[in-house]
Amino acid sequence: MLLNIVLVEPEIPQNTGNIARTCACTGAHLHLVKPLGFELDDRKMKRAGLDYWPELNVRLYENFDEVRAAAGPEARFWFFTTKGSKRYTDAQFRDGDYLVFGRETHGLPEPLLAANYERCLRIPMGARLRSLNLSNSVAIAVYEALRQLDFTGLESQGHLTGRAD
Repeated sequence: MLLNIVLVEPEIPQNTGNIARTCACTGAHLHLVKPLGFELDDRKMKRAGLDYWPELNVRLYENFDEVRAAAGPEARFWFFTTKGSKRYTDAQFRDGDYLVFGRETHGLPEPLLAANYERCLRIPMGARLRSLNLSNSVAIAVYEALRQLDFTGLESQGHLTGRAD
């Protein structure tokens, strides 16, 4: 089972570090689209990702067109935005899907959203609020996709014993 997480022009190293940790824990690949608001060796990003970096598959791209080209013509992309008309739970995720997220301050570029309107998804939240934290949004989306895919390839770390310890 494989998901692909695409961050288009991420700005905050701690968010990217947290997302990297989520990717490492779930086996998702992380795709970063330049420009980045930080250096890849930023200590804040590395600290947020803890010691999970060796478990991570990450690729860097000059632009989003490179991501599409590398993914191939059969790849399915889902674009997460507060402007989406469909909820993220309305999507039918499949193995290999690309979940695309934008910058913390501006989201995804309008032309990209307009060109992919039918694949734009939103995470419901309070009407007067701007947006959720990027790393939280990624985690919500990844785990919904994994739930739909029956968490294939993931195992539980804990075991219930029936005891109240």
